[in-house]
Amino acid sequence: MKIKMNSKITLLTFLLFFIAFSCKKESPFSNFKYADKPVAFECEGVNAKLLNEALYSFEDDITNHFNKGKQNRRLDQAYSQIIRNSVFGKLKLEDIISKHTVEIFEALKNEDDLWDAANTKSHLNYNSTTLSCIANNIKDSNLKTTLNALISTNSMAPKLFGPALVSKYRNALADKNLALYVALDLYYAKLFDIDFNKVNLEKPEQKVDFNQLPAVEKTEIDPHAGHNH
Repeated sequence: MKIKMNSKITLLTFLLFFIAFSCKKESPFSNFKYADKPVAFECEGVNAKLLNEALYSFEDDITNHFNKGKQNRRLDQAYSQIIRNSVFGKLKLEDIISKHTVEIFEALKNEDDLWDAANTKSHLNYNSTTLSCIANNIKDSNLKTTLNALISTNSMAPKLFGPALVSKYRNALADKNLALYVALDLYYAKLFDIDFNKVNLEKPEQKVDFNQLPAVEKTEIDPHAGHNH
């Protein structure tokens, strides 16, 4: 009788552990605002749906912030500003993040493979499945080679890869693997250091038209491109 009882307890403990583990791995996030947007990032073994939501919310945040008060809302200039400010330590995340992004971030924190608490250069896990997929699929050959070399030599850091991105920020418009890297390493990874109790998240939301991208020819001849006025 005692043996049977112990067996039942052991089985019950195992089942409870299995259920708890399964619930933890399955993201409870359900507030998908961008589910109707095209799939920007897809890779086997990752929570692609959540990562796509994270990317679109990030692009929404930076477009709202860096185009504040401007008639033309340009995602390319927003990428220019977020990359430059993040790489050179001038980023004020408290002024940029939205309530929806914080909600996504809380869900992203449950993606164990995505983060590395021991990484002092960034909270991002550069050896994760997500980063491996990004590194292998970036379109620009020079950026791809540089990123893979830094990761393989265990010397990857935003300050080392960042300068290469500064002059190629427009690539993020068409290359969403690169865009997701920017979102994860230069934005979401930095949210671990933010005290959200001190952040005003009740900012008025603005809709962003992600299809309204500038023509490359225009941005190259526009003398005001890349400047704040």
